[in-house]
Amino acid sequence: MKYNFDEIIERRGTHSIKWDAVDEAILPMWVADMDFKTAPEITDALSKKIAQGIFGYSSIPAEFYDAVIDWWKSVHRYPIKKNHILPGPGMIPTLSAILRTFIKSGDTIIIQPPVYNHFYHFIENCGFGMSENNLVYKDGHYQIDFDDLELIASDPKSKLLLLCNPHNPVGRVWKRSELERIAEICSRHQVMVISDEMHADIVYEGHQHIPFISVAERYNLKAVTCGSPCKTFNLAGLPISYVISKNEEILSKIQRTFEIQESGYPNSIAVTALIAAYKNGAGWMEAMKDYLYQNLQYLKNYIDNNVPDIKVIPLEATYLVWLDCHSLNTSSEVLYKILLEEEKLWVNPGTMYGEAGEGFLRINIGCPREILSDGLNRLKNAVSKIKNAY
Repeated sequence: MKYNFDEIIERRGTHSIKWDAVDEAILPMWVADMDFKTAPEITDALSKKIAQGIFGYSSIPAEFYDAVIDWWKSVHRYPIKKNHILPGPGMIPTLSAILRTFIKSGDTIIIQPPVYNHFYHFIENCGFGMSENNLVYKDGHYQIDFDDLELIASDPKSKLLLLCNPHNPVGRVWKRSELERIAEICSRHQVMVISDEMHADIVYEGHQHIPFISVAERYNLKAVTCGSPCKTFNLAGLPISYVISKNEEILSKIQRTFEIQESGYPNSIAVTALIAAYKNGAGWMEAMKDYLYQNLQYLKNYIDNNVPDIKVIPLEATYLVWLDCHSLNTSSEVLYKILLEEEKLWVNPGTMYGEAGEGFLRINIGCPREILSDGLNRLKNAVSKIKNAY
């Protein structure tokens, strides 16, 4: 089946956070929300569910667990069983529940900036301490500062590492050797690892996603992996997630926190979407990844030829491109405001992801190429204005 990712779908007036939060002149290329219709295999399943016309209380069907098991075996080469899976109500509430389960007041959580901005938000909301193990940016490439991680992990207050795997926003797919080093350090200092693997499916050729728990199980280390089909299949408005661990005691404790928070299960519509995505959506996903990769090549060629002052950081996963704008000698926040106010282009300032993001912008390429081209033209115009102002 051929999927039309070039189709432009009018989303204004649909209560879209991405498109309706601003006036019609602004082109939004910020939040991790793609402008593609999800797989027809998913919409067909949802239509059948809705046609039934009854939306009463429901349990998690066996098909949910079977779908997750088959997906992780076929896509990520990692075998799991039903008792290794805990359904969740969405990635953010799931991560928040895990922190509340295992972290106490006065404990510190380690993050690796520049990193997904909501990591900051729910650590702050939970009232926990935070240590930043900043990634090392050198020669256009990001690496983990393992010496610094060792130092931070050795602090008795450090109890948990919140790992972004693959990493948002820098687009890294962590190699096995890197995950082994994380596991070795955290095991030695008894620091639990929570791996957010929301973008695990959107990995490009030449790279392979490695579930952190597949590495951690060889160490004396508490660890869980959190997954979801929401980014892969553009289902952010139907939040659903799951926790994977072969330690049933860990899952039981998280389940208890879900119950305390009155958020024990995802709704039945989201469950239907997950099952359809994982059972029948692989073809759509591969076609979508091919289109995204072509978008990435288009962006790289455009910037090389029209905006050479900006450097595109190599993208190994996700549809969120990290742009190095240091040569413009303008702060991320000022760049963001110029783009928004003068060119009506909404992207993310790098400082959203911590101070380590200064000098960068994040742009979403999960859109039809016509929209991407429009956004890049606006970016070029803004850079020209900045350079002419010097």
